[in-house]
Amino acid sequence: MSQQLIKVPPTKNTLLKLKKQVAFLVEGHDLLERKRDLLTRIVYERVKEYRALRDQTRIAVQEAYRWLAVSVLKQSNRSLLQAAFGAKPMLQVSILPKRSLGVEYPSITSERIPIKPVGLLGTDASFDQTREKMADAMTLLARLGELEMALDRLMEEQRKAQKRVNALKYNIIPKYRRTIRFIRSALEEEERNTLFQIKILREHGRA
Repeated sequence: MSQQLIKVPPTKNTLLKLKKQVAFLVEGHDLLERKRDLLTRIVYERVKEYRALRDQTRIAVQEAYRWLAVSVLKQSNRSLLQAAFGAKPMLQVSILPKRSLGVEYPSITSERIPIKPVGLLGTDASFDQTREKMADAMTLLARLGELEMALDRLMEEQRKAQKRVNALKYNIIPKYRRTIRFIRSALEEEERNTLFQIKILREHGRA
């Protein structure tokens, strides 16, 4: 451990200031520890939610592509392309900023728009089913995207909080306390020297 001290004059005023600063740093350390612990708990909860949603989304995407394959087999690519150009949007998506414990990330809201059947241009029911499954998958993908971004930023904030906690605990606060001990020792030594000189002067005055 480094034994460096803060470069300050060893005076009583400095000692008082350093004591106040240490109390402030200790309070800040405690707050950061609580924030880190809360972030850690939230991250673990979000990881569980993310894994469950990721599995659910993977199944939904596989189902959507299975129906797309069925549509491709039943109809020509040209018919599907023409039908896709004429299809209306299936989702309405809004993105707004959201904050949690000082961490900002986008909040993604997706709303399903009722799908109108397309019975034109050489398509059949499989095309409408494909659109339904694609809409389901995209809804889940929007939620997964929000959760992934939130999780990434929360983890980054948790790492920053951990670094600050370690810096305060193992570097900054010990450095202040070493400096306080050094100044206290220097002041005590100065006081002993002053008392010794007073004692010598008194003895000379009596002689």
